Amino acid sequence: MRVLAALFVFVAGLLATVSPAGAWGPQAHRLADDWAIGTLPPELRNYFQANRTFILQHATDPYEWMEKDRYERMRHFIYLNKYGMFPYLDLPHSYKLAVRQYGLKRITQNGVLPWQIGEYSLKLTNAFRAKDWKQVQLDSAALAFYVADAHDPMHTTENYNGQMTGQNGLGRRFGYELVERYSHFFMFRPDSASKVNDPTEYAFQMILESNTWVDQIVLADYVAINGQRGYTDAYFDNFYSRVGSIAMKEISEAAHDIGSYWYSAWLNAGSPELPRQ
Repeated sequence: MRVLAALFVFVAGLLATVSPAGAWGPQAHRLADDWAIGTLPPELRNYFQANRTFILQHATDPYEWMEKDRYERMRHFIYLNKYGMFPYLDLPHSYKLAVRQYGLKRITQNGVLPWQIGEYSLKLTNAFRAKDWKQVQLDSAALAFYVADAHDPMHTTENYNGQMTGQNGLGRRFGYELVERYSHFFMFRPDSASKVNDPTEYAFQMILESNTWVDQIVLADYVAINGQRGYTDAYFDNFYSRVGSIAMKEISEAAHDIGSYWYSAWLNAGSPELPRQ
């Protein structure tokens, strides 16, 4: 029994290492979804406005899916630094070419977030085309989750939780606690939704831009904790003063991109007439 218990702990720990801890919390996801609705053109905005409550209620569904699907974790991140130096030109943006070059095991271990966004964009398009409005709502919420994850810089690096630099819990401090504490100070001005021509390629561009903030977040955490006895209010005030603008910028841009993916899926489905509710 002791051997089995030890094996269980080992396997659980191994699974935990393949997913970023402390990603955007529910507040960040709901903020991004809520503001995304306002980026849409009127005919689409009215539909999403009518279903705002449902979408916000399902804004974090993929967190729950991880409890039932062991493969769900890898869809929330990508370790870009495992593919060389920025801008990671050795990593093909085509999933088939990436698997051919690195092998399925390595690709899945390092995360598949941009390809998941491309896949869900198609799924939402098909739901619009079929006029399956319940599925449209569910897929819209899930796609929004993955797009928002692409705007969390700590979802783009192997050092997702500061564990490689002695800063354990960094992912949660940035993506969850900082947003919960200071989001009432955030000001958002997302651009109007625009057509996304290549959903997967656009996802890679989002992730690359987000990745550029990783070093600044790591440094800000290191400086903010200096001289503090734990993660106090003083630490968070200092941390926020250094990276709060990054969190605000990325959530705002996530709102624009979520709206753009929703809008593009509807256009690609032939702009079907929308129900009034």
